[in-house]
Amino acid sequence: MAEREAGTTPGRGLDRGRSGGDEGPGEAADARRDGRRETEDERADRRWQELIQEIRVAQTGVQILLGFLLTVVFTPHFQGLEQTDKTIYIITVVLGSLATGALIGPVAFHRIVSGRRIKPQAVVWASRLTFTGIVLLLATLTSALFLILRVATHDTYVPWLVSAVLAWYLICWFALPLWVRYRYTSGD
Repeated sequence: MAEREAGTTPGRGLDRGRSGGDEGPGEAADARRDGRRETEDERADRRWQELIQEIRVAQTGVQILLGFLLTVVFTPHFQGLEQTDKTIYIITVVLGSLATGALIGPVAFHRIVSGRRIKPQAVVWASRLTFTGIVLLLATLTSALFLILRVATHDTYVPWLVSAVLAWYLICWFALPLWVRYRYTSGD
């Protein structure tokens, strides 16, 4: 299936729709290697659009979570929390703020460098900011879950439950994509 999406067939390395013979020797090798026939600028444009779509999903989640967290401090129940819970809350809000900054960062980055003909480099830096934002979102979600379950139950199983959810996040967000990347790419 991955080969079909990339436009290649196993062992052949050819993309769909190629007429053959009209490209230079280096161009043919490049097209086979990445499964696409696009210039560096076209690739940067495509990667930018893909990145923006990814950011929209993560950004929405972190903004809703942060908005909720920011209101908690103004509730009457918050004043009755133990100091440990208040500390966890502060850490969670700071992590959420950092995640929000990292996930909004690529938009500001693009606005500042737009028109400077450095889109390939901008995509690389925006991707780094996005990955940082995803890691910070992971920390925010874990911390928020820990705080909520700790306040709601005061049970000793809370750290175990949060650890299990964290493991699930790590599998879904990192282990599975890395395994697929290793399994279905050649490493070129």
